[in-house]
Amino acid sequence: MSRPILILNCGSSSIKYQMIDVDNEAVIAKGLAERIGVPGDGSITHSAGSQEHTITRHLEDHTRALEAIVGLFNDYGPDIEAAVAVAHRVVHGGDKFRTSTLIADAVVAAIEEMCPLAPLHNPPALQGIRAAQAVLKDVPQTAIFDTAFFATIPAEAYTYALPVDLARELGIRKYGFHGTSHQYVSQLVTEILGVPKLRQIVCHLGNGSSVSAVDDGVAIENSLGFTPLPGIVMGTRTGDIDPGVAAYVCRAKGMTIDEYDTMINKKSGLVGLTGKSDMRDIWAAADADDDAAKLALDIYAHRLVMYIAGYHALLGGAQAITFTAGIGENDARLRAGVCKRLACFGVVLDEAANATRSREPRVISKPESAITVLVVPTNEELAMARQTAALLG
Repeated sequence: MSRPILILNCGSSSIKYQMIDVDNEAVIAKGLAERIGVPGDGSITHSAGSQEHTITRHLEDHTRALEAIVGLFNDYGPDIEAAVAVAHRVVHGGDKFRTSTLIADAVVAAIEEMCPLAPLHNPPALQGIRAAQAVLKDVPQTAIFDTAFFATIPAEAYTYALPVDLARELGIRKYGFHGTSHQYVSQLVTEILGVPKLRQIVCHLGNGSSVSAVDDGVAIENSLGFTPLPGIVMGTRTGDIDPGVAAYVCRAKGMTIDEYDTMINKKSGLVGLTGKSDMRDIWAAADADDDAAKLALDIYAHRLVMYIAGYHALLGGAQAITFTAGIGENDARLRAGVCKRLACFGVVLDEAANATRSREPRVISKPESAITVLVVPTNEELAMARQTAALLG
């Protein structure tokens, strides 16, 4: 039996996609459409089996791009008409969606209502949904929300100390993000360790990063908040910052709120500290005795350790700490530095295991470590396919 599911992750000018056969969990096609809705030609790279094909043409909007993607499926396979569903990544579900859901008109309207909460992410998702509805008319569509896994965090975690009426009127609270990754990884860690009611911390470290506390499969905290901006230092985002900085900078530099918002989201974080957003480039600069790069690495580790230590306390003692996503999975030096700072909690790193490069989940702490430390590659697309299959029944 074969049940292919098309996974769409739509950005403002891009569509990343995979087709996964949810019965054997194999990726049978994947691709990327770029430069959608911008002047000049865009491109789509489509991989199926061992073959890769690239086309170049003007991609007027997401509907035209998806039509071209369907054309690539028709020309090079696999059979797009065999898809049993299309799953869409939607960053913000607000407090309306606590789980993934089949898409109907009311769901589309609710996602549109929440665009002000995620102006960079929800509008492209909506474009992808509407494009898929137009191009793949008879295929069920699902929405997989980044915020859903963190709908379980308690009021003491999600409530900001703002005037209650204002917060309620505008929906201002902590939502948390990267939920699909945190849910997938935390479930897999529970299976790997075979520990009932596992208390664990998941560190999703990439260009965007977040840390979560998960108790017996239920999320109780996440370092991201009302937006994907707070928490640890990220590639271009500040992470935690004194909110008073906004008023001070805008007054001192004559910045508008929109200009300040752009600065803290796109021109800060590691790129603001070093001019570089890629951790590999920052390590290379630090090895060349660049003081700014050295400081940036220390700031990154400092902030990460603060969150891990805090979540360790909230959980009543974490039993596992897991590193995942691009930096978490690949940066052995960062993991070693963080674990060294966690030695006071009884963390003992296995240096050889930590240095081993692998795409397989693995334990990188020694048996005597008080907390088991793991590296577990995330797979958000597979998680989305599984959730979609569950919705289809």
